[in-house]
Amino acid sequence: MPSRRFDSIDALRGIAIVWMTVFHFCFDLDHFGWIRQDFYRDPFWTWQRSAIVSLFLLCAGLGQAIAVDQRQDARRFWKRWSQVAACALLVTIGSWYVFPQSFIYFGVLHGIALMLVIVRFTGGWGRWLWLAGALAIGLKFAALQAHALWPALDFLNDRPWNWLGLVSRKPQTEDYVPLIPWLGVMWWGMAAGQWLLQHHRSLLARPLPRVAAPLAWLGRWSLSWYMLHQPLLFGILLSLR
Repeated sequence: MPSRRFDSIDALRGIAIVWMTVFHFCFDLDHFGWIRQDFYRDPFWTWQRSAIVSLFLLCAGLGQAIAVDQRQDARRFWKRWSQVAACALLVTIGSWYVFPQSFIYFGVLHGIALMLVIVRFTGGWGRWLWLAGALAIGLKFAALQAHALWPALDFLNDRPWNWLGLVSRKPQTEDYVPLIPWLGVMWWGMAAGQWLLQHHRSLLARPLPRVAAPLAWLGRWSLSWYMLHQPLLFGILLSLR
């Protein structure tokens, strides 16, 4: 079956990209001393970060639902997966150079690389994906309670284990998107995509207004934009110092 892109999904991903770029630009302004904001504790910024990550993961789940529906082969899946994994490694290397004490070792691309494999091979769960997503999100809160009851679980806060997300305190890293609870968001994206394809396929295929075309274009180049925008922003701000 020939593959087909849906502009509506690309535009939704484009919205996430624009939002992320604005967020990172503000972060960079703070990093270089142009403004003073607390991006690590101020709810105004932390909730925005959570919303941006959620939107990206929902789009990733929607994309996997479309890929399965169009019977895209394993070769194409693993080719895209290898691109995401390679970019995750580059993020680790680059962030170690800029933030050696808090470099990114399991950020959004690392999380997506792992979650893509899980979501792709659980796509046959159908409606159970909604429940699986809820359980994955709820497990985060259950883990916090478990830590309070059983101090022996503190080992889950160590770096070899905290990719699971069953932590009681956030690791010292600039970006952290562990399996729990974020797998639940991608599972919900997959479930939503399957439901839309089954019941409202025409809604996905509906042409977008011309004003949304730039967002759809951004959505088609999301990984490239993600990798390039921060070096460009850093370079511009460094040149203006």
